[in-house]
Amino acid sequence: MRIISGELKGKLINFVKNSNTRPLKDSVRENIFNILNHSSLMEISIKNSKILDLYSGVGSFGIEGLSRRAKKVTFIERDYSAIKILNENLLNLSLLNKSKVFCDNIENILNKELNEKFNLFFFDPPFADTKYLKYIELIKKKKIFEKTHIVIIHRERKTEENLDDFLKIIKIKIYGRSKIIFGKFN
Repeated sequence: MRIISGELKGKLINFVKNSNTRPLKDSVRENIFNILNHSSLMEISIKNSKILDLYSGVGSFGIEGLSRRAKKVTFIERDYSAIKILNENLLNLSLLNKSKVFCDNIENILNKELNEKFNLFFFDPPFADTKYLKYIELIKKKKIFEKTHIVIIHRERKTEENLDDFLKIIKIKIYGRSKIIFGKFN
């Protein structure tokens, strides 16, 4: 896995080889960032943004954001082996000063640890997991989003979930088995 663009372009990101995590493919990550940078529907700039990377795994999405000059990324992951690799990646890429890493249940972190607002939210739950809807609702309830923000959700292509109660959907893109949903809190 590699960093696609920005200050760290071409640098490698280590990843975990186990069944608990599913690395975001480089091509899907590249397409997400291209949409963020070039779509007239997105009112977001990666530069100087604060990113909340939920279900972060080894951090490929958040690290890509930092390479593209995001101000800060907060990573939340509960799998210890993924957290270990994430911390190694951040150390190897000299990104520890722009990162905060939590190894815990997402709900615990949202309820107890986060008091700041974010511009970009990235959800990459296991495809069978629907608890992420509860976390979207909690973020909305706690209002930890900036006025200018975007929510990105990575799901399995065939997944059918009604997000209308939580988000205003801006765009949906399909890449192979992946469905990427872009939305805003309404």
